[in-house]
Amino acid sequence: MKRAIGMIALTGLAACAPAPKPAAFGEGSTCGDTRVAKLIGQVWRESQRAETLKASGAPSLRVIAPGTVVTMDFRPERLNIETDANGRITRIKCG
Repeated sequence: MKRAIGMIALTGLAACAPAPKPAAFGEGSTCGDTRVAKLIGQVWRESQRAETLKASGAPSLRVIAPGTVVTMDFRPERLNIETDANGRITRIKCG
């Protein structure tokens, strides 16, 4: 019985532990976004896909233009390239 109470107490304390701090830009990147950050500001061309995947090391890439419907699943190894209405890359991130 004491063992069960002790386990419950420890579980409660673990829930109060602070959440880990998110990695700053460039730290802990799992999709290589920092390796291809130089693309920001350039116009995205589909012909860049293979080269961008190779340079980043990401296994998958999706381009998100304004109005594009995307899933909300978070995949840390996926490279997301966001563009503006003119196709210019505005953001590159994992997810």
